Amino acid sequence: QVQLVESGGGSVQPGGSLRLSCAASGRTFSNYAMGWFRQAPGKEREFVGAINRSGTSTFYRDSVKGRFTISRDNAKNTEYLQMSSLKPEDTAVYYCAAQKNWSVWGIESVEYWGQGTQVTVSS
Repeated sequence: QVQLVESGGGSVQPGGSLRLSCAASGRTFSNYAMGWFRQAPGKEREFVGAINRSGTSTFYRDSVKGRFTISRDNAKNTEYLQMSSLKPEDTAVYYCAAQKNWSVWGIESVEYWGQGTQVTVSS
């Protein structure tokens, strides 16, 4: 089992920044690719981006490219999501995710989920 706990959510004005953290415990953190999903009210959960086991490769959904950056510190068993130039449409609950498969990401492929943290972008 892998336990994931997100933190760092909150309210921010458009154009602002936030950094989310995901602390992992349980099985070896570096054995898992890590990702982030989000779910806005009334919408389906969607993939945001992911990072491979070593932290050397990332990929993102088009709408966040150039604004969001995923990183990880395997020594601290922690994944990060740095969000900048935030827009109201980024408002959602953000979920940390872990899985062995690096290349294919979807709700069905995720093995472990965090509980989620709320991000609200509003003036």
